[in-house]
Amino acid sequence: MNAFKISRRALSVALAAATLCGSAFAGEVEVLHWWTAGGEAKAAQALAATLKAKGHSWKDFAVAGGGGDSAMTVLKSRVVSGNAPAAAQIKGPSLQEWAKEGVLTNLDDVAKAEKWDSLLPGPIANGLKHKGHYIAAPVNVHRVNWLWVNPEAFKKAGAKVPTTWPEFFAAAEALKKAGIVPVAHGGQNWQDFTTFESVALGVGGTEFYKKALVQLDPATLQSAKMKEVLETFKKIKGYTDKNSPGRDWNLTTAMVIRGEAGMQLMGDWAKGEFVAAGKTPGKDFECVAAPGTAKAFTYNVDSFAMFQLKNADNIKAQRDLASTLMSPAFQELFNLNKGSIPVRTGLNLDKFDACAKASAKDFGDTAKSGGLVPSIAHGMAVPSAAQGAIQDVISQFWNSDKATAADTMKKLVSAAKVR
Repeated sequence: MNAFKISRRALSVALAAATLCGSAFAGEVEVLHWWTAGGEAKAAQALAATLKAKGHSWKDFAVAGGGGDSAMTVLKSRVVSGNAPAAAQIKGPSLQEWAKEGVLTNLDDVAKAEKWDSLLPGPIANGLKHKGHYIAAPVNVHRVNWLWVNPEAFKKAGAKVPTTWPEFFAAAEALKKAGIVPVAHGGQNWQDFTTFESVALGVGGTEFYKKALVQLDPATLQSAKMKEVLETFKKIKGYTDKNSPGRDWNLTTAMVIRGEAGMQLMGDWAKGEFVAAGKTPGKDFECVAAPGTAKAFTYNVDSFAMFQLKNADNIKAQRDLASTLMSPAFQELFNLNKGSIPVRTGLNLDKFDACAKASAKDFGDTAKSGGLVPSIAHGMAVPSAAQGAIQDVISQFWNSDKATAADTMKKLVSAAKVR
C-alpha cells in the first residue's frame, strides 16, 4: 500500500511537472527571417523573448544574404517537402503567390479580435489579405521616396534644398561648381530602380504612378509623360561620380554623411546610417520628400506570412506571434531599431525622431488623400517576375549612352508582360 501511495505521489508530481512544462513551452514557433545584423537582429531577439514569455519555444530560422533571395530559396524547398515553418518574412504580391499555392493559413480570428481593419490603412490591409482573408501580419512601414541632404554641403554651395525637379538640378549644378558630388548614387540595379520610381512619382504624380508602375498600363508606359520621366531620370546620372557603379547603398550614404556628396535619393533605412554616425536629423542632415512627392508616400511594408500547421499548440504559438507583431510594444521597439515607422496607426511617437514623425504624419495624410502608393522597386507593387524585368530595362537605360527613351518605353511594355 505504501509503495502504491509513493507511486501515485510520484505520478502526480510527474504530471504536475509535465503540466508546468506544457505551460512553459505550450508550442513551438519557427520563424524564417533575414534580420541578422544591427538593430534588426536586436528586434528579432526581442520578438523571441516576447514569445517565450507567453510560454512558447522559439526556433530561429535566420537566413542571411541576398536581401531575402536566399531565404526564399530555402523556404521553397521546405514547403515542397511538407515542412513549412510557422512564419516567414514575405511581402507584397509575393504573399498572393504563396496564398494561391494553398499553403498559408487564415488569420482572421486574430485580426478581428484585435481590430486590424481599423488600425491599418486600407491599401496596407488589402495587401495582407487573400480573397478578403488575412494571411500575414505586418511589422513596419518604410518610406522610399526620401531625399537625404547634407546641409553643410548645401551651405558651402549656396544651394537651396529642392522641392521640385528644376530646383533639384539647380542645386546639383551649384554643388558641382563647389567641388562637391551633387548626387550620391550606388550603381546597382535596385538603387537605379529606387531612384527611378521617385522620379516617376515626382514628375508624373500619383495617378500616373499607379497606372504605369502598379497597373502596368501599356498606354501610360509609352506616354509623353513617361518620356519626360525617363529623360529626367537620365539627367541625374550626369551629377553622380565616376565611382558610382557597383557601390553599396550604405557606402553611398556615407558620402552624404561626410559631406563628400550633397544629397541621396534613398528609403528611410538610410537614416540608420546617419544616426549610427552620431548625426542628428534637422541639424547634421535633412530628410525631405523627393522632389515633387511631398503629398505622396511610396511604401515598403515588411510582413510575416503564416503557414498552415497541424499541431494545436504550435497553431496557438503562431497566433500569439501574429498578435505580438501588431502589438504597440513590439511596433515601437522594432521600428526604433529599424529606422522605419509603425504600420499600426495611432501609436505614441514621442520616442521617435523628427524624420520618423514627419514620415508618420505623411503616411496618415496620404492614406486619406489617395497618395499612398506601393513601391515597385521594393517588391510591393507587381509580381516579382515583372518587377525584375522592368528593373533590368531601367538599369540598361541608365547605363547606356545609346539607349533612347522611345526604345526604352517599348521595352517597358514588353517587360510588364513577363510572368
